[in-house]
Amino acid sequence: MITGGSGFIGINAVEYFLAKGYEVMNVDIIPPAHPHQLQFFNYLDILDLSALVTCFTNYQPDFLIHLAAKTDLSSDSIEDYKVNIEGTQNIITALKHITSVKKVVFTSSMLVCKTSYYPSNENDFHPDTVYGESKMAMEKLIRASEVIASWIIVRPTSIWGPWFKTPYRDFFDIVSQNHFIDIGSKYCTKTYGYIGNTVYQIHELMLDSSTHSKVYYLGDDPPVFISEWAREISEEMGIQHPRKFPFFLLKIAAKVGDISKTMGFSFPMSSFRLKNMTTDNIIDLSATYYVATKPPYTRKQGIKNTVAWLKDK
Repeated sequence: MITGGSGFIGINAVEYFLAKGYEVMNVDIIPPAHPHQLQFFNYLDILDLSALVTCFTNYQPDFLIHLAAKTDLSSDSIEDYKVNIEGTQNIITALKHITSVKKVVFTSSMLVCKTSYYPSNENDFHPDTVYGESKMAMEKLIRASEVIASWIIVRPTSIWGPWFKTPYRDFFDIVSQNHFIDIGSKYCTKTYGYIGNTVYQIHELMLDSSTHSKVYYLGDDPPVFISEWAREISEEMGIQHPRKFPFFLLKIAAKVGDISKTMGFSFPMSSFRLKNMTTDNIIDLSATYYVATKPPYTRKQGIKNTVAWLKDK
C-alpha cells in the first residue's frame, strides 16, 4: 500500500513496484495523472481514521509506504499541514488493527533542517519553514508512538524526473527557454536525486532487515554543480549552453531587487534568491548507499529519460 501514490514520487513508486511484481494499492484524495494507474487507485483521506482502519483491515498490506503529505512551502500556519502530523498519527493508529505489515516507510523531508545546516544526529532538527516544522513534528511523533511494525524514516533530498512539478520542473523549463544564468561551477553544489534511483532506494531500504527505526536520506551521490547539470540538460535538449553571467553583476542586481521590494516593485533578483542560488547543500548519503548499493541510473540517463518525458507532455 502506498499513501499519496498519486503524487510525483508516488506515481513512480507505483510503477516501480508493479514492475517488480507486487500487488499495489494507491490511496490518495486525487487520482493519478498516469492513466494506466487508475485501476490501482482507491480514494481515501488519511485524516478519516475510520475509513483508514477499514482500508487497512480489508487490504492487509505486507508493506506500507507513507508518502501522503502537504509538501508545498506556501503557508505559515502549522494547521495547514495537519495531514503531515494528524495523518501520520492516523496511520500509526490504523496499524494497530492489523498484523500483516512487515515494514513501514515513513516519508519525511530534508527540510527538517534548513539548507546548509548539517545535523549531528537523527534527532537534531533545525527547520526554517512551517512545512519543515510539520515534518519534524511527524518524525518526533513516530519515535514517541508504539509503531507495531518495523519502520524507517526517509528524507528525500531534491528529487527530479518524469511526473515532477514545481520547483524542479521549473528548472528544466528555464534551461529549455535559455533563461538559466551560469554563474560558474564553483557556486552552488547540491545533492539531488533522480526519481528512478529514489524508488529503487525506497525498495532496498524497505526489504533490508537491518534498517529498523533509522533515518535515511534519498538522493544521488556525488552531488552536482548546478551549472554543470544545466549544461547537461541543454545538451540533451539540443540547445545552446546556458549564458555565463559575472557574479558581481548579480550582486548588484540583488541589491536593486532589495530596494525595489521596499518600494513595492517586483524584481526577478534579490539577496535572498541570490543566497539560495549560491548556497551549497550537500547531504551525506553513505548510510543509504550502504544498503542500496547500485542505483540503476546515471544522471545523464535520468536527464535523457526526463527530457523524453517532457517532449511527450
